[in-house]
Amino acid sequence: MNQSMGTGKSDNGRWEYVSQRPMTGGSEGAETSLSCIQCGKPARLQCPKCIELKLSREGASFCTQDCFKASWTSHKVVHLKAKLSSLSTDTSGENNGSSADGWLYCLRKGQSRTPKLPHFDWTGTLKPYPISSKRVVPGHIEQPDWAVDGIPKIEPNSDLQRVVEIKTPEQIERMRETCRIAREVLDAAARFIQPGVTTDEIDAVVHEATIAAGAYPSPLNYHFFPKSCCTSVNEVICHGIPDARKLEDGDIVNVDVTVCYKGVHGDLNETFFVGNVDETSQRLVQCTYECLEKAISIVKPGTRFREVGEVINRHATMSGFSVVKSYCGHGNKAVGIMKAGQTFTIEPMINAGVWRDRMWPDGWTAVTADGKRSAQFEHTMLVTETGVEVLTARLPTSPAVFPWLK
Repeated sequence: MNQSMGTGKSDNGRWEYVSQRPMTGGSEGAETSLSCIQCGKPARLQCPKCIELKLSREGASFCTQDCFKASWTSHKVVHLKAKLSSLSTDTSGENNGSSADGWLYCLRKGQSRTPKLPHFDWTGTLKPYPISSKRVVPGHIEQPDWAVDGIPKIEPNSDLQRVVEIKTPEQIERMRETCRIAREVLDAAARFIQPGVTTDEIDAVVHEATIAAGAYPSPLNYHFFPKSCCTSVNEVICHGIPDARKLEDGDIVNVDVTVCYKGVHGDLNETFFVGNVDETSQRLVQCTYECLEKAISIVKPGTRFREVGEVINRHATMSGFSVVKSYCGHGNKAVGIMKAGQTFTIEPMINAGVWRDRMWPDGWTAVTADGKRSAQFEHTMLVTETGVEVLTARLPTSPAVFPWLK
């Protein structure tokens, strides 16, 4: 019988039991013949996920729970690679009659889009389509710490998860430069949108425009996100994965761009009309745009951060729409008041129906619970001594795609 030895972190983010069991079977001496992959001491414990996946014991052995916990961030990549390997040998099933080639991408927490459309209570008409191969970033471009293995190293323990720092003049200049690149990248995508274009082709435009500017597309491989931007169509609230589905006349699509340049990130998004869009969708998108504008108008030193949400909720509700509650703050539980030198984003997510959401089996795509449409707009901004500077503001060269701005 296996003896429980404590808990360890599993792919779903919880700590699970690591079992003590013979490493090779047989004599007592054989049990300690393997070495801990963390410290090199004799090992008697095995990672339970590695056992489940039937992986080699040489790479799954630990001497204590402490060593198991300490190695988890790097060790869990072994599980994800194993899942990808097993999926790549499974060519059963089909997806909307399309080839499964390029479909097998590892996503957040080890979940994946498989060749066969999963059993799921789809809330709207949208379904997942195949995903193309990972795009390449040239070696000369500076890459964030998740670019190679998909795991952010600095971010989880950063003070920036809890506070909004006051940036130095040098940091602010880098933010201005990076945000302008992000704006130009989104504008390039906006010019490309029309019926018949796939969201994967939009991703290609974003990717190429980003690396042409010498920047890195921040979403790429962030917690294993497989693309260089997010494209959220119709009932998708956020984090839609660019794929082989062609945009149809009457769709709305949000393109969310973040670029990393000189060590800082610039983030913005806009929701676009595809061809002839119905009146309700037009009102939804314009209301969401107005929510962002009204929120920006109150940004200045001394404003309470929570007032941003109050302004957005008031305008959306009065317009007959609802505000998504599941995605807010981007991990930054900001409290207190705004101060000059702070930078942050404001990103209203507004639904035509109920505010509740559901997650697709891919672990990323958030959709409205009732299948009705959702829209987003986002800017990165700087609090100045007298008010606000929108770092990702539209440029004179930005395409005139919104009727209310003409």
